[in-house]
Amino acid sequence: MSDLLWPGDERAGDLFTDAAVCAAMVRAEAAWLAALVLHGVAAPDARDDLNGLIGPDDVAAVAAGAESGGNPLIPLLKLLRKRLGARNPAAASWLHRGLTSQDVVDTGLALCLRDAADRIGDDLAAQATTLARLAEEHRDTPMAGRTLTQHAVPITFGLKAAGWLTGVLDARDRLAAVSDLPLQVGGAAGSLAAPVALSGSAVVVGDLIETTAETLGLPVRDPWHTARAPLTGLADAMVTCTDAWGRIANDVLVAARPEIHELSEGTVAGRGGSSAMPNKQNPVLSVLVKRAALAAPFLAATVHAGAAAAVDERPDGGWHVEWATLRTLARRTVTAGSQTAELLAGLQVETAWMTANLTAARPGIDAEQRSINPGAASGEPYPGTTDRIIDAAIARAKEHR
Repeated sequence: MSDLLWPGDERAGDLFTDAAVCAAMVRAEAAWLAALVLHGVAAPDARDDLNGLIGPDDVAAVAAGAESGGNPLIPLLKLLRKRLGARNPAAASWLHRGLTSQDVVDTGLALCLRDAADRIGDDLAAQATTLARLAEEHRDTPMAGRTLTQHAVPITFGLKAAGWLTGVLDARDRLAAVSDLPLQVGGAAGSLAAPVALSGSAVVVGDLIETTAETLGLPVRDPWHTARAPLTGLADAMVTCTDAWGRIANDVLVAARPEIHELSEGTVAGRGGSSAMPNKQNPVLSVLVKRAALAAPFLAATVHAGAAAAVDERPDGGWHVEWATLRTLARRTVTAGSQTAELLAGLQVETAWMTANLTAARPGIDAEQRSINPGAASGEPYPGTTDRIIDAAIARAKEHR
């Protein structure tokens, strides 16, 4: 999958592609079918892992057929049942029994989103490690602090890195809290009526759900067809990530201006050039990360809008608007996470320029210090609790490592 108008999308690889979504839905169907056989609801000869029946070459046909029923599971299931029938008629007769389209689509989304969240989590961990190192190495590197675009008081770059780190750790913790998306099994209207009718027992249905969830590695939850907090929560967590990365990108973009020159992106052959001005070395990673941070909140808002539009026992459009929105948000967040990790790993800290800019800002930048302590000499340290803040951020970064 590629996106010409979203440079860097290839970093997300095969995550949440159409083929990945189809494969995830087939996994959901296979897990439920296996549970039906295991618990004696379906006969032993209905056992089939569904492997090899659907592949990337089928995506176009499934996509073309999705419009007629309003969701991609219907044409996928038709194709799957036809091919399975030729291989294992007994399995074909039990395929999808007790489920509804939303069960399989939502479970497929959960699987794809989990894979994306895992990638994002890996990049957050790498970012935290890099930022902890920068905070420690530069805890005493002086620079000008700036508020509302103007000089404020002297700080250290270590303090700034600790602030970046705190944002990344907040994102890490938020993502970890919501990324374990649940299995969806509710049947036609969320009452599990069909599974109970098939099995003859609500207890057996509980076993079917537990087994299916265990097979897929998803937690169990009562049906959530119209209660979309699992998805809005993860969408919000992704925005927390892009918020943290956007803040870093903004600081780098300001500090990389030639007249400031306190930070610069690592040099990579062929990156950062201009089509017209060969003298330029643009901070491309920071620009692209900022782009993601600007776009993400509106995607999450769409997921919330879909949740708010839920009606009856299956939303008429509110459910449908989630699918592509979540895919776009997930892939863009994965891409931005990779770009931020690379940006931080290659970040060049120009300590001489930091010192020179701070010196040029004096005596004005020392005004607060002198107003409190009129006898303070120019350049006298004004650290506050910088060391404690840095130590606390570094200690937190080591948690859950």
